[in-house]
Amino acid sequence: MRRRKTFQRSIIGWVCVAAVSVAAWAGSMPHLKIDPTPIPDSQVLRSTFAAAIEKAAPSVVYVYTTKRIKIRQIEPFPFFDDPFLRRFFGLPPSGPIEREEHGLGSGVIVSEDGYILTNNHVVENADEIEVRVGEKRYKAKVVGTDPPTDVAVLKIKATGLPAITITDSDHLKVGDIVLAIGNPFGVGKTVTMGIVSALGRTSLGITQYENFIQTDAAINPGNSGGALIDVKGRLVGINTAIFTRTGEYAGIGFAIPINLARSVMESLIKYGKVNRGYLGVYIQPLTEDLAKAFGIKETKGAVIAEVVQGTPAAKAGLKPGDVIVAINGQPVQDAAHLRIKVAETPPGTKVRLTIIRNGKKRDVEVTLGALKQGGLASQGQPSVGAGSDLLDGVVVDDLTVQNRREYRIPATVQGALVVEVSPDCLAYKAGLRPGDVILEINHKRVRNAQEAVDAAQQIQGNMVLLRVWSQGVTHFIVIRSEQ
Repeated sequence: MRRRKTFQRSIIGWVCVAAVSVAAWAGSMPHLKIDPTPIPDSQVLRSTFAAAIEKAAPSVVYVYTTKRIKIRQIEPFPFFDDPFLRRFFGLPPSGPIEREEHGLGSGVIVSEDGYILTNNHVVENADEIEVRVGEKRYKAKVVGTDPPTDVAVLKIKATGLPAITITDSDHLKVGDIVLAIGNPFGVGKTVTMGIVSALGRTSLGITQYENFIQTDAAINPGNSGGALIDVKGRLVGINTAIFTRTGEYAGIGFAIPINLARSVMESLIKYGKVNRGYLGVYIQPLTEDLAKAFGIKETKGAVIAEVVQGTPAAKAGLKPGDVIVAINGQPVQDAAHLRIKVAETPPGTKVRLTIIRNGKKRDVEVTLGALKQGGLASQGQPSVGAGSDLLDGVVVDDLTVQNRREYRIPATVQGALVVEVSPDCLAYKAGLRPGDVILEINHKRVRNAQEAVDAAQQIQGNMVLLRVWSQGVTHFIVIRSEQ
């Protein structure tokens, strides 16, 4: 047997805790009306929601924006570009002309002294912002924006405003009745009713940090930044986006949970930017195959694929292969949910992570660091293939100075370099490629090609778990033969 040998199949996916954006203005914290109590079931069924609407509707405002853009003029005759000829014929000077674009959205008053929540995309790149409260119009200043969550905070100079009451969006349940208030198509303040269709919607490609409330309450253009309220008239979300093939209501709308929007707002007001918590791990979804490989019955949680040295996670003793199933006692649904929870927790906060390591639960305390500006996050998707031999089709070799340079592999990465992958083998169909480095086989560390070959010979059963470095990221791969 050569030191080069053959291997097999995978499930890929990684999430790296990511980025922030900057804001424009900071000030004193607003006084918010908070009512976190859940709604008793006895209060849900009723014949009218007029009381809830009367309570919340005055807090919803119209947001008008003006953008000035310059457009290059196209002259029908090139000689008209000559300034002398333009003056001779009485034409205005050549050059770009300025045009105004006007936008319309909604916002929600959250404090009596003029703080307003809306969407970043409502006010993005606006030269002027005006807010209409009742029959009065106010010039608005941007306190701060956070594109990764699509949240923006405005401030107007006014007092005694009708501030909405904020509740705890974590108490929402699928099936709860909700009402959307906004200014769709500019027709005026409009209320629509629906239910919470789903919670924790992610991977929609709308924003970088996604944890949306999905509702069938009608949301249309102009509703963006408006209020999603419960049957007691309390704010549970900020209407943000719709899923549609026509540009109009199709029964699927999304709102930012107020808990997330509120944490972003308070950070923008206090610091002028969003300070996000940082754990220091690469994580990936806990798939069924990974759950079986780790001896876990459920697929709720997030798998740590790599721990970055010197980070809060490393200092707390977290390890690759740990499965995070709860944070501060709250269950972690998936990798995206964990990422949101860590990001919305202020740096310096001590959190309790419940992990599963080697089939046993334990609690680990971690003091979160501050996420540095400019990072990005991405997440791969699982792929499934077919085949017979678990590790057939992959050829490995030792890492050398030459192949490290060829594949841009850092000196800190130690393992077996994948140099060939047969296109019809399980490994290729699963995503393993030349240039990947195999770090572990069934939790056993491999430092070179021979150790990888030896570990491969000891595989038993119809499944093998690899930990692989690929293009700067470490992730787990489950290889399973077809039954």
